[in-house]
Amino acid sequence: MIDKKTGVPAGLWTRCEKCEKMVFEREVAEHLHTCPECGHHRRVDARTRIRQLVDPETFEEFAADLETTDPLGFIDRMPYVERIRREQEKTGEKDAIVTGRAFIRGRPVILAVMNPSFIMASMGSVVGEKVTRAAERAAEENLPLVIVTSSGGARMQEGMVSLWQMAKTSAALKLFSEAGGLYIVVAADPTTAGVAASFASLGDVILAEPGAMMGFAGPRVIANTIKTELPEGFQTAEFMLEHGFVDRIVARADLRREIARVIDYCGK
Repeated sequence: MIDKKTGVPAGLWTRCEKCEKMVFEREVAEHLHTCPECGHHRRVDARTRIRQLVDPETFEEFAADLETTDPLGFIDRMPYVERIRREQEKTGEKDAIVTGRAFIRGRPVILAVMNPSFIMASMGSVVGEKVTRAAERAAEENLPLVIVTSSGGARMQEGMVSLWQMAKTSAALKLFSEAGGLYIVVAADPTTAGVAASFASLGDVILAEPGAMMGFAGPRVIANTIKTELPEGFQTAEFMLEHGFVDRIVARADLRREIARVIDYCGK
């Protein structure tokens, strides 16, 4: 039987990947896709995140029709165009980010949410263009910009075109900052590589979900490269908070309130 409130089978059990306890999927969904036993924050797709964050029926999407091309004619296990087609069918999205205008606890914002369900929210030309348009729209309307990051980094199938997006998004955010805009980053698991090295690191305020991995190269890659033992908790949100990269760690259930508080404090 499907639970009408959460949309998942009422009697379905799942094992938490962190504490390894068995929990009801229904309870996980009721806790905003966090483990009711240990608080582990699962990755969620963009539409789920939007429903969790914004006031009901206030999200107005823009730039929804943007689709990537195949600038390199790239083929790995399959042609890039085929991979994109499959991801679009699987997720119902054109690409790895959703942008729009919304209200969060009554505060109007421009919102961009990355979708880890779409090629691990890798950043190609569409992600870069939509982040740039979001920054431009926020400047035009004099609204705070909120971006939820969750990405494995640049999209290798677009090569240098993907890497350009690091500079493109950073330039757009600089112009937004110079116009007096407020930029809030919500770093979810994982926020890594080219995204971490560009727009995810440029927020006026950087919030992070508990336990989110944040950094450029992954800890296993670093450990194998430099042949040394890394500090405990390396590249977790908690480690980044301790070292000044993150301003605050906020549980998913508290994100709406915390974003509204930041907007009020900054006078936007």
